[in-house]
Amino acid sequence: MTKLKSEKFASVWDAISDTPEEAANLRLRADLMIEISELLNKQEWTQAEAAKRCGISQPRINDLLRGRISRFSLDALVNIAQALGQRVHVELKAA
Repeated sequence: MTKLKSEKFASVWDAISDTPEEAANLRLRADLMIEISELLNKQEWTQAEAAKRCGISQPRINDLLRGRISRFSLDALVNIAQALGQRVHVELKAA
């Protein structure tokens, strides 16, 4: 019987990504999605109302609230945040 090789990763994004760059992109998209979702939940809008305010369709709002990260680019998330009156700030830190 062969033993399975065990690997440890710093984050789930590192585990599911092929490159460190892809992991960083996923991490940033996830962070933005969480922040936008929390903002929308605080407003207590219907998905239809949130979609109208964000300038996207209701199914896209549903995708965002359900965390479907593969359906959103960083550009799209920044645009949604801007439509909600938010400013996205990116900070670089040494890895």
